[in-house]
Amino acid sequence: MGCPPSVPSAPDATANLADVLPSCLVALGAADDTWLRTTGREARIALRPARSAVVVLVDGLGAGALAARAGHARWLAGTKKRLRSGFPTTTAAALSTLTTGRPPGVHGVVGYSGWNPDTGQVMNLLSGWDDVVPADWFLASTVFSEAPALGVDPVVVGPTRYRTSGMTANVLGGARYVAADTIPQRVDAVLAETATGRSLVYLYVPELDSIGHKHGWESDRWTAALELLDGELARLESRGAPDVGLLVTADHGVLDVPPEANIPMDPELLRDVVGVAGDPRCRQLTVAPGTDVPALVEAWRSRYGKKAYVASRTEAVAAGWFGTTDERVLPRIGDVVVVARGSWAFNDDREVGPRETPKRMIGQHGAMTDEETFVPLRLGGAFRA
Repeated sequence: MGCPPSVPSAPDATANLADVLPSCLVALGAADDTWLRTTGREARIALRPARSAVVVLVDGLGAGALAARAGHARWLAGTKKRLRSGFPTTTAAALSTLTTGRPPGVHGVVGYSGWNPDTGQVMNLLSGWDDVVPADWFLASTVFSEAPALGVDPVVVGPTRYRTSGMTANVLGGARYVAADTIPQRVDAVLAETATGRSLVYLYVPELDSIGHKHGWESDRWTAALELLDGELARLESRGAPDVGLLVTADHGVLDVPPEANIPMDPELLRDVVGVAGDPRCRQLTVAPGTDVPALVEAWRSRYGKKAYVASRTEAVAAGWFGTTDERVLPRIGDVVVVARGSWAFNDDREVGPRETPKRMIGQHGAMTDEETFVPLRLGGAFRA
């Protein structure tokens, strides 16, 4: 099915986050072509053989932002390699893609928040796993859950506050969780976990993303956090066993949205919308039954066509935005998908009072710009080329 000129297609032939963990298992000699074929995964990242593998996921570190701050991150910036994050460029979807080796259209986490067709409500897919996300929402098994049968010990190292969360139980399911709160403490934990044995260790670094949202990636605070992280990752490589491979990447990049580009969506265009999901840079709009979706898409294009790509769900799926898409996932995707171009962000201000100042984030992501889509691929240790 063809796509209108206003709807870009998503590349599907290049390595992305779904390739990371399968490629590591191949490097460990634990997985082969038969396993990849039978599980429907790909391993398009060429890695040297290793005894154990460490995958560091730096939340919110785009390849473009890293290049712009290369002088503050000599170790991280020591390569020009990069990966595509996938779509949408948001943590819930991207982490699910990383841990399952599947696209959002298969694992079912299609955004920061998503529409539940059974309840008729929008659910937060980062923090809502403990109370509002149904137990059967996650549709794919994680690589961690399959690793023990391949002779590999799966380990997650992250902050204590995430250890017992519902998202950890689902998206990181199957791994043993090791809690460590500071970046240096997490690096120490990884060194201990990889000293012996055959393990696949996932290290999560949320600090840069949270700073970026509040202060922007161009802030001094963000740069200081990057410097600290860079020094610790250099230490991780230098102190690690020589037969441990190190792969550093990110779930998505970031761009700073200026105040004038943080715009409220036209309430008239939301009149038939019953659910507003996703990030301000990637809105998914579910409409009331009987709504003329093609007409609504055209109305959005007429109003915001220079600021956003606007697609119907059918067009977005045909363009490959969510990858191969399971029939069960289709109703979770908005009837209309609005993807910001440039540095625009689309906010729902209908419940903001006349004397209230709406809350806005500085650093944002979710859309398809190079700043959001391209993430670093830094290899070290046994994986160093």
